[in-house]
Amino acid sequence: MNMVIKNCLILFCLFGFSCNKENKTTISENKHKSEIASVKSRIEINYTDYYKEAKFYCKKNNLNQEKFILIDLGLHSGLKRFFVYDFKKNEISKSYMVSHGCGDNQWGKTASKDKPQISNEFDSHCSSLGKYVILDRGVSQWGIKVNYVLQGKEKTNSNARSRAIVLHSWEAVPDDEVYPYGTPEGWGCPAVSNESMKEIDALLKTNKKVLMWIIKS
Repeated sequence: MNMVIKNCLILFCLFGFSCNKENKTTISENKHKSEIASVKSRIEINYTDYYKEAKFYCKKNNLNQEKFILIDLGLHSGLKRFFVYDFKKNEISKSYMVSHGCGDNQWGKTASKDKPQISNEFDSHCSSLGKYVILDRGVSQWGIKVNYVLQGKEKTNSNARSRAIVLHSWEAVPDDEVYPYGTPEGWGCPAVSNESMKEIDALLKTNKKVLMWIIKS
């Protein structure tokens, strides 16, 4: 009888441990989702003025008037902040995760996830703000081996081509939001996940001379 009771107690303890572990996992996941929802609810950024200016700029400079890309480095890097805007529908059609430059911090880490350093200088390892025109499709050593040349059109990003700043994918960039964690940081290129790049590549194959505008709201 004692042995039976002992075995029952062991099974009860194991079951309790398993349930407790599952409960903790569920609580952790729910907390993570709650944190993302919470931070999103605090972000009430109106990009309307950017959309209007982008539309005017594209028309004036004979750029693509179907789509444009807005990247907001003012948002935490654990959130989606790469937006494909549809001029015809007047709405964001897609959003993706994107990395920024590590600057003085360690490459591949997330030290500046909520406050990226900005620079147009050589060897700064920083992202640069401003309007870019997405040009030729090329071969990358990263991700799905595809990149797109970026031509900086303002004083704040005039060295982009010389600095080899391109749009490419990187295995380290997640597909989904990871807030409050950040996205690994590179040397200044806007890098997206491999799956995201497949979609973006398909878009850019059929839409030439697309405007990419990197801002910090």
